[in-house]
Amino acid sequence: MTECRVWGTVLLLINISSLMVDTSAFGGRTSTNDEKGRSFETEDSVYSWTGPNALARSALVERQERLQYNCEEIFEDRDSLNENLNPESFRNILVDEQHELLYCYVPKVACTNWKRVLMVATGKWPGNDPMEIPADQAHSPGTFQRLTNYTLSEIERMLATYDKLIVVRHPLERLLSAYRNKLEAKHEKSSRYFQTRFGKKIIRRYRQNATVESLRNGDDVTFREFVQFVTDDSSNETRNEHWKPIYELCHPCLVNYNLVSKYESLVEDATEVLERMGVESVNFPTKPVNSEPTAKKLEKYYSTLTYKQLRKLADLYKLDLRLFDYSLEDVLGFSLA
Repeated sequence: MTECRVWGTVLLLINISSLMVDTSAFGGRTSTNDEKGRSFETEDSVYSWTGPNALARSALVERQERLQYNCEEIFEDRDSLNENLNPESFRNILVDEQHELLYCYVPKVACTNWKRVLMVATGKWPGNDPMEIPADQAHSPGTFQRLTNYTLSEIERMLATYDKLIVVRHPLERLLSAYRNKLEAKHEKSSRYFQTRFGKKIIRRYRQNATVESLRNGDDVTFREFVQFVTDDSSNETRNEHWKPIYELCHPCLVNYNLVSKYESLVEDATEVLERMGVESVNFPTKPVNSEPTAKKLEKYYSTLTYKQLRKLADLYKLDLRLFDYSLEDVLGFSLA
């Protein structure tokens, strides 16, 4: 009971922090519009609103402000945010003490490459090329400290003083990326795991007259079957961090993220974040030129869904859509009345 009371105090402090309109993403003080034309200073660095990263820097500040505004607009009763939270709720937040950075990783939003970059930046990898690091090593348990590994007083201090990074993506694009990578891909280690754990179950539950081969392999799940599974709220087994809403993974209305990056401007944002961290020895990996982005395949897959399924997806990801200023029209070409 004592631990619950202490944790409640921490959450109260987080709430107070998130309500403060800290529009300076880097300086720890409130900026005004008049100040945006001038340089602003932190303890370690002086940043200017001009220069090669000016647009990315301005976008990060604007997104922080917008996220805070959206949180306040959606959650008028702040106490309701605390009801189901405990320290384990912050397990997706990784800690970089060296650069005083908290990073909430979101699967299917460049988290592998961000983990690789942080491994290089913190000396967990001897080279300077993040792409040399095997993906499974970047995701290996114990590679990073999680916020949940610290005491409540340490958690409180870090949430109040560290930079806090989150990288977001349109939820429907992220969902399709998860399907293509984890259930549609053939003969890959990670996809085999998901096909065995989820694929067989999906086929058994939602496909009539499934073949013995499909039930045995679970490697031919259709996107429509996958969406039916994801939106089935009859059991918690349908929730996995690869398609779980970002809101539930990172709690953006409790943690005052001052670095809100978007997948659409991933490299530009990362360049600014790394400069903020004082990391000059590593560049964030660019996307392979020969890979076809998921964004180009959205119509092909989402056109197979029923209106009812689209409505369920809109409901599942409604907070991600509103908090991070995404629209169903971005993907579907129309809104759902």
